[in-house]
Amino acid sequence: MELGLLYSGGKDSTLAALLLDEFYDVTLTTAHFGLSDDWKHARETAGDLGFEFERLELDPDVAYEAADRIREDGFPRNGIQHVHQHALEELAAAGFDAIADGTRRDDRVPTVSRAQAQSLEDRHGVDYIAPLSGFGRNAVDRLVDANLEVTVGPSEEIERADYEAELRAIIVEEEGREAVRDFFPDHEQTYVTGIR
Repeated sequence: MELGLLYSGGKDSTLAALLLDEFYDVTLTTAHFGLSDDWKHARETAGDLGFEFERLELDPDVAYEAADRIREDGFPRNGIQHVHQHALEELAAAGFDAIADGTRRDDRVPTVSRAQAQSLEDRHGVDYIAPLSGFGRNAVDRLVDANLEVTVGPSEEIERADYEAELRAIIVEEEGREAVRDFFPDHEQTYVTGIR
């Protein structure tokens, strides 16, 4: 069965891919708005790991709507959630038998409720799978430490292909680099460079 996995090149989506690879023909799929070429980082990692890779182009209007939500709220949660739901809808419509993401049990954003998962499955005739939904951050970190080579650093410095990078770019474009700090808390990102 063909499975499309939303893929950023980070530890969570890479671990999800490795867990699903035994049961599905996994295609790592990076959703992006065409506002940057950050998707190339995910393509490189996918190739290094031996997975098929595709880009999934999203509607740029959704990115601008999400950036507006972030500015209105003063924090990124609802904007990122908006983008993730759009990405899942587009992935579900892309012709895969199953779709997946790297969301964990204790993620604050993005999240997918049971009702949202059921709705995706019913409307698109796909299976939605969240292979890390039973794993907390500590369990994921232990598995990653044992199995993956990862670069870790501040969000603004790590090359990655996630929604946040393009949303940050919109805010920088519209309000300047300093404005990003007003909306995005300092946190670390990961970029997978290999399997141990």
